[in-house]
Amino acid sequence: MNENERKIEHLSDKEILASLYGSQAAMLLIGLTGAYFVFDDLSMFLQLLSFTWYETIVIGGSFALIVVGVDLLMYRFIPYRHLDDGGINERVFKGRSVLHMIILCMVIAVVEELLFRAVLQTAFGLIAASIIFALVHVRYLKKPILFSFVLLVSFSLGLLFEYTNNLTVTIFAHFLIDFLFGLFLRKKSRK
Repeated sequence: MNENERKIEHLSDKEILASLYGSQAAMLLIGLTGAYFVFDDLSMFLQLLSFTWYETIVIGGSFALIVVGVDLLMYRFIPYRHLDDGGINERVFKGRSVLHMIILCMVIAVVEELLFRAVLQTAFGLIAASIIFALVHVRYLKKPILFSFVLLVSFSLGLLFEYTNNLTVTIFAHFLIDFLFGLFLRKKSRK
């Protein structure tokens, strides 16, 4: 067990959740502040949010299933030490009810897509937003495979946003990726 794993092991469930929700609150504040400067008015932002079954469920859902499939293949064929984030993801999802996981994943998806796709990608472009997204996942910096995968997923979500011009699609895809992966980790931790 490395030093990060020991630190994580000593954190209480409440401390892990407080840290997670605190970081999401900070990103939401940054995203809303950024949206104020990026969009001329609320209607410009709201144009990015529309629900259509085909785009949201079929395109966004298919994208998410592909990402989760690749993720599961990585867990099957790549040694765990290359994919271990220090146990943070497992601690986040371990012991959560399905309802709490849905809420948690929805908060993460809405906040991160607002900040990274709607604000940063609109203001600075796909590459900058994707790199910043990957760097925010700082615990992956010492894990080249994880970092590369998160960067690729972020870039792909950005392309999905550019293709659909619909934030609802990327929110649903992000939610589904996190939720399905969370279910995998939850099941794995019960073994």
